[in-house]
Amino acid sequence: MLVRVFQLLSHLPLRVLHLAGAALGWLVYLASPSHRRRLRQNLARAGYPGLRLPAIAASGKSILELAFVWCAPPERVLATAQVDDWPIAQAALDNGRGVIFLTPHLGCFEIIAQAIAARVPLTALYRPPRQAVLKPLMEGARSRPNLLLAPANLGGVRTLLKALKGGGAIGLLPDQVPQNGEGVWADFFGTPAYTMTLPAKLQQMTGATIILSYAERLPQGRGFLVRFVPCAPLTGATPQQQARMLNQAMEQLIAQCPSQYFWSYNRFKTPRGVAGPAAGPVAS
Repeated sequence: MLVRVFQLLSHLPLRVLHLAGAALGWLVYLASPSHRRRLRQNLARAGYPGLRLPAIAASGKSILELAFVWCAPPERVLATAQVDDWPIAQAALDNGRGVIFLTPHLGCFEIIAQAIAARVPLTALYRPPRQAVLKPLMEGARSRPNLLLAPANLGGVRTLLKALKGGGAIGLLPDQVPQNGEGVWADFFGTPAYTMTLPAKLQQMTGATIILSYAERLPQGRGFLVRFVPCAPLTGATPQQQARMLNQAMEQLIAQCPSQYFWSYNRFKTPRGVAGPAAGPVAS
């Protein structure tokens, strides 16, 4: 049923989806106290309290635009993605040591994988949804030529490593909260956040280059501006230091269009089985 709804919505112009999405963002904000509290707290933590209004609208746009990005024909989707700075990524690929594309929850992050896969094969790590009803939508709709999905488990990590050792490209969401044993505590906008260690480990094992990417949402549904930004190697002496370097890179990227970050995401939660930050070292 949900797949069919998204398929129907995908026929609408992106401008209409963004207008409806902005209204949806306000509806959820007003109806959900927990959502409202988290969005305001996260904006305040990051020093962006004045961006509450555009952030509310952006949160709804990020939901409804998924119908377009996942279900519209690939050629129609890619026509809305203006790719900037691709030579930065291509130069890294030409080195032959693999590229790790890190894409936070910024702008239309779901279109990044398609934009990359239109140019080179990409293996993207994803976490299967907990709700069974979402699985056909997230897995089937994300399927695109040149785009391989690797589940967030040991087998998926092996798939990523194989791609990098072959000089290929992989994609990760670096600000996604990892599971127990897959992260460390490191400051993110001045607050401890359980942060994945996988990007640094993969870079150390392969010598791959890290490239940051995001897709800024253009006004009035005119599409997306996809940007690629070099990232310094995560060379900290400890996993905590490496995680802090990763979070600093994310903070600088988010500063490019802060109102489009997914501020309602529960970034600072303590995953099940993980000791809180007070129980261990935190890189700041």
